[in-house]
Amino acid sequence: MSLRLPLALLAGAVIGAGVTLTHGVLADKNKPDALPLKDLQTFVEILNRVKTDYVEPVTDETLLENAVRGMLSGLDPHSAYLDKEEFADINVSTSGKFGGLGIEVGSFNGFVRVIAPIDDTPAARAGVQSGDLIIKIDAAPVKGMSLNEAVKRMRGDPGTKITLTIAREGAAEPLELELKRDIINVATVRSRVLEPGLGYLRISTFSSSTGKALSDEFRKLTKQGELKGLVIDLRNNPGGVLNAAIEVSDAFIDKGPIVSIKGRVSDSNRDFNAKPGDLMDGKPIIVLINGGSASASEIVAGALQDQKRALLVGSKSFGKGSVQTILPLNNDSAIKLTTARYFTPSGRSIQAEGIDPDIVVRPVKVAKADGPNPLAISEDDLEGRLEGGTRKQTAEQREAIKKQTDAEQALAESDYTLYEALHLLKGMVIVSSR
Repeated sequence: MSLRLPLALLAGAVIGAGVTLTHGVLADKNKPDALPLKDLQTFVEILNRVKTDYVEPVTDETLLENAVRGMLSGLDPHSAYLDKEEFADINVSTSGKFGGLGIEVGSFNGFVRVIAPIDDTPAARAGVQSGDLIIKIDAAPVKGMSLNEAVKRMRGDPGTKITLTIAREGAAEPLELELKRDIINVATVRSRVLEPGLGYLRISTFSSSTGKALSDEFRKLTKQGELKGLVIDLRNNPGGVLNAAIEVSDAFIDKGPIVSIKGRVSDSNRDFNAKPGDLMDGKPIIVLINGGSASASEIVAGALQDQKRALLVGSKSFGKGSVQTILPLNNDSAIKLTTARYFTPSGRSIQAEGIDPDIVVRPVKVAKADGPNPLAISEDDLEGRLEGGTRKQTAEQREAIKKQTDAEQALAESDYTLYEALHLLKGMVIVSSR
């Protein structure tokens, strides 16, 4: 069977759309660009060679789909062809509930790179970290697989097991991690009180429900007392739905731009501005970011930083500042195409640049210090000292101070960056109150 027919059909379809064949190219009367006929002939010739000479028979459908996948994946790491199943999966994943490992990935030098694990998922529980390179999936080498194929292999029925072989910076040998697939119900926002008056919001990803979840969790915090300061944790947040990032930014910015989108087509250009109102009424905010904070996370961080609404603490973000548009096709598939770039309110491009924190805090391990020095003395230990003032600590006050000290020590050991952020927030609250 010859594959010259697809070219004829292609030419016929294009000519039927108002395009004429001129001087060896398919020339559009309305556009300056033209499709080069010689290149199209080469493409069909390659299809014919593969069809006749490849070691095993290959269907026309497989060849053409692979050609489309290659065309899109060659543009950038985020453009892709989505077959019917993949298209359905994308629609499900943005709703905040889906099956799998709970891991956001991208392509990197032929391997699969972890952008970030999602909180409370099999990936996070198994110890997968941002920046890990997945080099094998169930002993099958990832090198040579497309990103979509690797993702398909990692998906599966809840309860089934999978082994990932991971190369991690600083590790002498690859790590083998066994994970059990699960239904991922992403609680995109969680909250807790760090200390009286100081709240904490953890946003793990941006789905269509994140805006409402933020409002609900913030309301829970305010029911426990007036908030004087807030920490928003965007570390290892791989991004998600653009509208959710705009809603979160708008919740803490009273006015002005949030983000702008600029593409080659004028329809891609959009500006998003904040509506009046700030949940914190101008009170201090610290935002935590790191190398796993990507896309929508960087929109929020960049907006709050440029609007001087928050202090950014942590390490440089991932640097994904491109916009992908899902374009459905007539066969129930779709293409995910990069159509624009994000820009922060000051006009900075996030793409391949990332967001630099205002204060860099490197992750460190903190060990519990020895107890008080038994040889240390204070004025209270001196014989013949003068008595102090009327202020005396009660046993309850001393116990409360001890509990707070122990809690701070535990926080420093478990999350040093958050520990530092808490102390910075205390200082900001003191300064703002004066």
